[in-house]
Amino acid sequence: MLDAAARRLIDPPLNTAGRWLARTGATPDMVTLAGLCLGLACAVAVALGAFALALVLLILSRLADGLDGAVARATRPSDYGGYLDIVSDFLFYGAVPFGFVLVDPGANAVAGAFLLWSFYFNGASFLGYAILAERHDLRTAAQGVKSLYYSNGLLEGTETILFFVLLCILPGYFPQLAWAFGTLCFASGALRLWGARAAFRSEE
Repeated sequence: MLDAAARRLIDPPLNTAGRWLARTGATPDMVTLAGLCLGLACAVAVALGAFALALVLLILSRLADGLDGAVARATRPSDYGGYLDIVSDFLFYGAVPFGFVLVDPGANAVAGAFLLWSFYFNGASFLGYAILAERHDLRTAAQGVKSLYYSNGLLEGTETILFFVLLCILPGYFPQLAWAFGTLCFASGALRLWGARAAFRSEE
């Protein structure tokens, strides 16, 4: 829901930084993998209870996640680069809740399982929509120039990152926050399913 507005704010400085990185010889895949490593390190920090460090690593990871696309736009975007980016994102999104489960299984396991279940459903609705959009030749740049069609939703990347930031600041409230955000993820996926029914059946 917030991705389009966030993109208007962050794309200009990201594009400037991306052009500079491209001139140093950095490739989009290198930046993507650096962001993934930082994101996984964030999850490890969470599992160890080092929440302040996790917050710093989270911010750096998502900065790299924005920069890989900017470097690609400054050089040459590739289908594989887009694929690597989305797989890395999903790996990161699953790792952080898993870190919270590990740091306190007794308090966080059930809520964490529910949150990961909701991510699984929301991600499936998102990727399935992208496949159908490609088949129907749909395009949008509202969430930035992407390798996949990014359909909007109640919860998108911006909301998820803000949620993770909140978890790092208030780790003791993980169960309550996970139940609430997971419920919204299910609602977001359901709304996307409903929108897909209207969009793709009408074209057929």
